Amino acid sequence: MSISPQPNLTPESQARHDRSLKMALAAAQGAEDNRGEDILILDLREQTPIFDFFVIATGASQRQLRAMADAIDDILEKELGHKKLSSDGYEQSKWIALDYGPVVVQLFDAESRKYYQLEELWAAAPRVARK
Repeated sequence: MSISPQPNLTPESQARHDRSLKMALAAAQGAEDNRGEDILILDLREQTPIFDFFVIATGASQRQLRAMADAIDDILEKELGHKKLSSDGYEQSKWIALDYGPVVVQLFDAESRKYYQLEELWAAAPRVARK
């Protein structure tokens, strides 16, 4: 799957964005495979130069959030060769943040997701269709 090319990007930059999209889609699939709910990919390329995509998903329990985080890490590292740069919240498991550079994954329990409302914070970002 591909998003429309951005104007004024070099072929190298477009290739980077295509790789980032592939990572985001794989992370979303990892969350879905572990029964994640309300999975969303936001295209932040026009919003910030720091990263390209946010993947946001909700889990029903600490165990499920950890399972999603572990699955996403396995997919991105073992299958796509992208190591995690950092993570936060794995022990508390109400909000797990996984940073892969151009893709940041945010896994929430329902209460935390409602409280932080990242979708509202980044409301101007286009949503990426997964299928």
